[in-house]
Amino acid sequence: MADSSFDIVSKIDRQEVDNALNQTAKEIGHRFDFKGVGASIAWTGDSIEIKANSESRADAVLDVFKEKLIKRGVSLKVLDAGEPKISGKIYRLAVALKEGISQDDAKKIGKLIRDEGPKGAKVQIQGDELRVSSKKKDDLQQIISLVKGKDFDVALQFTNYR
Repeated sequence: MADSSFDIVSKIDRQEVDNALNQTAKEIGHRFDFKGVGASIAWTGDSIEIKANSESRADAVLDVFKEKLIKRGVSLKVLDAGEPKISGKIYRLAVALKEGISQDDAKKIGKLIRDEGPKGAKVQIQGDELRVSSKKKDDLQQIISLVKGKDFDVALQFTNYR
């Protein structure tokens, strides 16, 4: 009998992020506390830029964006927000999106599965994702629960379960 397997990946649903960004832009255009502060949020290549006339307003726009991401089911672990930097009279806040599992995180997850997971499970690092295989599907379910129970710095999804 062939081994059953699944992949552990960290991918971003860009459409959901784009929808959250558009909802945020619409909300800050209508809210009274954002009137006249020059607040805006927009894509700049693969990252997001927030502009406002004060540091606290830039942080408030980021909070609204985080709220919209949560409502759309996107993990906040994909965000890598910097500190607001002043540029002229405008504060700019760059927010990068993290995608993929780094080698260090992949090694941590692999070590966790080998140490605490079922004995028959095998873990392979394939670029920025992991493939976990085992003869028993119950072992794979147990591994998914184990990895979900630990807190890593990346948003993890479990795909290609077969």
